[in-house]
Amino acid sequence: MTAPVKEPKTKAARPGESILRRLTRHQLFIPLAALALLVLFNLVADPSFFVITMKENSLGNPVLSGNLISVLDNASELVILAIGMTLVTASSGGQDISVGAAMAIAGSVILRLVCGGQVSADVMQTPLVLAVLIGILVSMIFGAFNGALVAYFKIQPMVATLILFTAGRSIAAWINNNQLPIINDLGFKYAGTFLPGIPIPTPIFITAAVILLFWLALKFTNLGLYTQSVGINANSSRLNGLDPQLIKLMTYVILGVCIAVAGFIRVSRSGSINYSRIAENIEMDAILAVALGGNALSGGKFNIYGSILGAYVIQFLTTTLYKYEVPSTALPAYKAVVVILLAVLSAPVVQEKLSGIRKAPGKTVKGVS
Repeated sequence: MTAPVKEPKTKAARPGESILRRLTRHQLFIPLAALALLVLFNLVADPSFFVITMKENSLGNPVLSGNLISVLDNASELVILAIGMTLVTASSGGQDISVGAAMAIAGSVILRLVCGGQVSADVMQTPLVLAVLIGILVSMIFGAFNGALVAYFKIQPMVATLILFTAGRSIAAWINNNQLPIINDLGFKYAGTFLPGIPIPTPIFITAAVILLFWLALKFTNLGLYTQSVGINANSSRLNGLDPQLIKLMTYVILGVCIAVAGFIRVSRSGSINYSRIAENIEMDAILAVALGGNALSGGKFNIYGSILGAYVIQFLTTTLYKYEVPSTALPAYKAVVVILLAVLSAPVVQEKLSGIRKAPGKTVKGVS
């Protein structure tokens, strides 16, 4: 039996095709166009939006400050989640809506360990690396739970993950006996703020490491190929020797790892947790990042870098809205507009119309029958 053949990442250029048409056909056209519009808007409205300065943080250390730094820093958790969400979407043709609640669980586990079960601790009671690894393990177990429901019990992903979406924050509160643990050890907060002597926020480095790790995995393993194959046609993948159920389960476990890392970053920013507010609505942003990156929410072929770019575009939009004092309660309305535009642009009728408009009005070449 032959293995699935890896398809090219970009569509081949057609003879006589204009540069504009090639650009509009590219998968990353929409997120890049959205980013360009945001950049242009801020350049016209207030060029100081792009100014980066050096300031002192609360510890007196010089750090970089500015809206662009805020975008890169605050997008960290969303970027990491979008990577895992892309794999889940590609393999199962559905989305995990429990990632915010699962982040609360992972963060609660880590805080429970570093605080040693106390309400407040000045020194970490468990080595940080061990606490994070246990948090990752717990998150992987919950990811496997979601994945098993989808892969082996054939439950729709959104329905399967609705269980943890509903119960996750209560589980997170139960882990710490409904208390709000606080860790005052600066060593714990370095992951969410700044390392001493380094002016760039630590979450940016963590995100870069995660992106590099997935780049290596996609380049030197068959992770991407197998995920796409199962998402495109699970039956054909089975005939070619793959186990679609196992691969779907694996993508949910990988998403669990991403959730734990994102949860660790989020709780390390403050050294505490608010079970009902932590990562609130982040699952919607993660799904939007995948869609904005040009990935089909029905599964199959994917571009993980499109999802990464989509996540940064969403954070760029959020930072822009905050810059102009748009209330946080109004943010979902603006994001809803983006969702509507994506839905309209991806509709078959609109795609057919756009395809007709993009056709070059040049000479018609008659084919020989």
